[in-house]
Amino acid sequence: MHLRILAGAGLVGLALAQPYPYEFPDCGDGIISSNPVCDRSLPPSERAAAMVEAMNVTEKLANLVRSAQGAARIGLPRYNAWNEALHGVAYAPGLNFPQSPPFNAATSFPMPVLLAAAFDDDLIEKVGVVIGTEARAWANHGYSGLTYWTPNVNTFKDPRWGRGSETPGEDALRVSRYAGAMIRGLEGDKAERRIVATCKHFAGNDFEDWNGVSRHDFDARLTLQDMAEYYLLPFQQCARDSKVGSFMCAYNAVNGVPSCANDYLMGTILREHWNWTETNNYITSDCEAVLDVSANHHYVETNAEGTAICFIRGMDNSCEYESTSDIPGAWNQGLLPEEVIDRALRRTYETLISAGYFDGDSSEYLSLGWADVNTPEAQELALQTVLDGTVLLKNDGTLPLELEEGATLAMVGFWANDSSKIIGGYSGRPPYARTPVWAAQQMGYKVNVATGPILQQNCTNDTWTEAALEAARKSDYILYFGGIDTSAAGETLDRYDIDWPRAQRALLKALSKLNKPLVVVQLGDQLDNTPLLRAEGINSILWTSWPGQDGGPGIMQLITGAKSPAGRLPVTQYPASYVNDIPITEMSLRPTSETPGRTYRWYADAVQPFGYGLHYTEFKPTFAEFPSSISIQELVAGCDNAYPDTCAFPPLTVQVANDGSRTSDYVALVFLAGEYGPAPYPFKTLATYGRLRDIAAGEEATAELAWTFGDVARRDEDGNTVLYPGTYTVLLDEPTVATFEFELTGEAEILDHWPAPPTEE
Repeated sequence: MHLRILAGAGLVGLALAQPYPYEFPDCGDGIISSNPVCDRSLPPSERAAAMVEAMNVTEKLANLVRSAQGAARIGLPRYNAWNEALHGVAYAPGLNFPQSPPFNAATSFPMPVLLAAAFDDDLIEKVGVVIGTEARAWANHGYSGLTYWTPNVNTFKDPRWGRGSETPGEDALRVSRYAGAMIRGLEGDKAERRIVATCKHFAGNDFEDWNGVSRHDFDARLTLQDMAEYYLLPFQQCARDSKVGSFMCAYNAVNGVPSCANDYLMGTILREHWNWTETNNYITSDCEAVLDVSANHHYVETNAEGTAICFIRGMDNSCEYESTSDIPGAWNQGLLPEEVIDRALRRTYETLISAGYFDGDSSEYLSLGWADVNTPEAQELALQTVLDGTVLLKNDGTLPLELEEGATLAMVGFWANDSSKIIGGYSGRPPYARTPVWAAQQMGYKVNVATGPILQQNCTNDTWTEAALEAARKSDYILYFGGIDTSAAGETLDRYDIDWPRAQRALLKALSKLNKPLVVVQLGDQLDNTPLLRAEGINSILWTSWPGQDGGPGIMQLITGAKSPAGRLPVTQYPASYVNDIPITEMSLRPTSETPGRTYRWYADAVQPFGYGLHYTEFKPTFAEFPSSISIQELVAGCDNAYPDTCAFPPLTVQVANDGSRTSDYVALVFLAGEYGPAPYPFKTLATYGRLRDIAAGEEATAELAWTFGDVARRDEDGNTVLYPGTYTVLLDEPTVATFEFELTGEAEILDHWPAPPTEE
């Protein structure tokens, strides 16, 4: 057998020294070269079919799992599909970080929830290009596969979710547009995919382990309306519109059927309604999700039965922790037909073919290597994303700090000088992790450093206050770096409260009594900021989630006014009492007599709402003229798209004047409100957005914001996408600074008929 690492001669030995080097099939002079799978003139479907046809049953069964064993007899190497790149190439079972260069570090961007706060799709695509380029460089040199399990496009509907920061926020439109931009960046725009992206977790997966209920045994009860307009909308973007290479089915059940055995989700909706068929794609399970079908959901009696039903109903690859699916048992008991096995393998190999796995030296992306990893341009982009995403939540004029020469800063808190805290979850090894203290020292400021508590809820055994006060007394300004760091526990644990930790509140109270300028820089997920917003001794609050490798320099540039913040909250900031008003397991979005509703669309009493964000300057945004009346029938008659909801609505023009004294970006958020359509709820929903860059003091800027029929339409109780007649109110910004109305006339038009679920399972 002849196997070849796709690498330069100087790197082959380095790759082979690793415990699990990747080997691409040798379509040059190896055994497999005579197989039609190596014939690039054939369509991917025929190439994949030839690969499957060459395998015997034993070999087929061994390649239905993410740690595929290959087939040495025919020159097919083993392959591990589990690679991660949530916000940069990350640690995973299929991906190796050597201890020495060149492939020992990858660019680490902020967590997705902060990337989303920039509200700039072009920026997200650029981030995707960097991540996809570095990921392909890893693969080309034997350190990873070509299939990457990112992005996470579940909506962040509850602030307690431990993995919410992995997502682009709570709004389905924002998550959808993020998904489209990220997939374009990751997979590229050539005939060959740069890497294979994976949209996860399909579907209704948005908590981990809470109050005795686990994602492994939870049944998400979704109405068709909530399903179509919220929980599945980002996945529609992934499948129907972006044609992403891979999906991951989730642990939980949806309406009584485990996601990985759910033919309605994987078949009726994904492959049929969204036409995710002839695009070289496959479905992988989440790890242990197949075992959950029998062991936790009790949908069938045995793991062999559960394994068979998952493959029969559309799953193509089982992610195993050791042996959490029973493929041999399913085959030996006659439960798993060979034609189903062949279908799964064909889909898997078609997807790998789409990324050049069998193309040898002819691969379009073969040239990517170490010189394309963490380039100066990538480093600059990592810094820009911190600057663009960070949100100013409170400011009495203290920020930006006008620091005199020789000014002294007290930098207090658990992450002020701890580089391990700024990277976030699902990460790799960054080339560096620059803290705020490091950045301040590089800028020439004198710094007095003191740590602080993280999650302690009481003040016993206080080892931090005295040192923090001593540092603050010796300084002109106090910068407090607090919040929460749950990134290590996010995969398995959810929160039970959203208060600021009591020990941190006590420390802030003590610091505020010194009557010095006090700026809070908040790490992690949202907390109830009410006590900080009310405290006169706390002058300013910046939220920066987990800001990545250049978190420190980004924050210090914003604090000192070298740059101006313009990010907006991509999630609602709820009062602490919210956790007592609704269980995390409640999936219904709309308020009832017993529950308060979810997200900014349905919850009215936010501490700080979705879309909120302050500036260092004064903006005056207005709408340009827009038609006062539009005929639904004329709109639809002029739409030739295969999916009418994607047709362009008349564009919105926003004009923004900077009446202040500082150059700044401005994020234009456009909401739609009204009472038409599905009764009885009035609504307000994000309809489109755009980021206007570098508007100088005294200058004006104009942006034309695109939106679609689908962005204006609503979903009825059956999940159908409908353009309703009525008077619409268009609102600009949060809080609203400009409005206008227009009327849609004529009869309601259904743009998309949502498929009905089976009457029986």
